Amino acid sequence: MAAFQRVAPVLALSGAVLVASFASAAAADNKQTLLGVSKGWSAYQSDTSDGRVCYALSKPKTTAPAKAARDPIYFLISNWPGRKAENELEVVPGYSYKDGEPVFAQVGTVKVEFFTRNDNSGGSAWVKDAGDENALVAAMRKGKTITVSGVSQRGTHTKDTYSLAGLGTMLDRIHDACSK
Repeated sequence: MAAFQRVAPVLALSGAVLVASFASAAAADNKQTLLGVSKGWSAYQSDTSDGRVCYALSKPKTTAPAKAARDPIYFLISNWPGRKAENELEVVPGYSYKDGEPVFAQVGTVKVEFFTRNDNSGGSAWVKDAGDENALVAAMRKGKTITVSGVSQRGTHTKDTYSLAGLGTMLDRIHDACSK
């Protein structure tokens, strides 16, 4: 439950709404800044009414099943200095998750469980045990791919694989931008 309490303020921004909220807040404040693009990863900074937020995001290189109808799919890593959140991991699967089904992310031998939340616009998942976040980020910095598996409300098992090339550079950018 501690992990849920830690991300509860962010739940209003869950799912695809998270990405849209960053863009909407930035458009309203006109202060969104692209920090860079490296391989499959992009980094942004936004100054919102909740303070500065910096995030890196990527879309998967492969998805399975390939023909499943899904909204945009993302893996995000956020820093929210005002909320004292760093390396907060989130999966946006492009669908609503099946209630009670965990999501798993794996880099090499490091496998971490995520908990899920659905809202009207889709689902999102966050690391279940906050202590696992830094270990997963460290594995991501060293790894080549991360694979995320989950189950949709319809019972479809999905597996999305993201390249980690360029991630380290984009993480450094968001850490620099949100430490000022």
